[in-house]
Amino acid sequence: QLQLVESGGGLVQPGGSLRLSCAVSGFSLDDYAIGWFRQAPGKEREGVSCISRSGGNLYYADSVKGRFTFSRDNAKNTVYLQMNSLKPEDTAVYYCAADTTTTCPRAPWLLRYWGQGTLVTVSS
Repeated sequence: QLQLVESGGGLVQPGGSLRLSCAVSGFSLDDYAIGWFRQAPGKEREGVSCISRSGGNLYYADSVKGRFTFSRDNAKNTVYLQMNSLKPEDTAVYYCAADTTTTCPRAPWLLRYWGQGTLVTVSS
């Protein structure tokens, strides 16, 4: 059974940092593309970052480019999203998701398997 579990969310001041983790089980990261998404209250779910199955294609949304870093530890079956210089507009529930697509899955409808999400609140 495929499972993704996010952790690492919380309350942080503007300018601060958080590292989100997504521990996966039931599949190998070598065989799945992974995406990070977020959904703020009253807004649609949007793609933040993704990595292709091969790891050769990595994408960041313009809104997070230069501040967020996606990394993958295949040995631990865990992916990470390092978030620096956080802004209030980064406040959202963050989700990781996976699927067997070979491309970098930027849109949420491209992925079938989702974690439960972790809340990130950026506020002073």
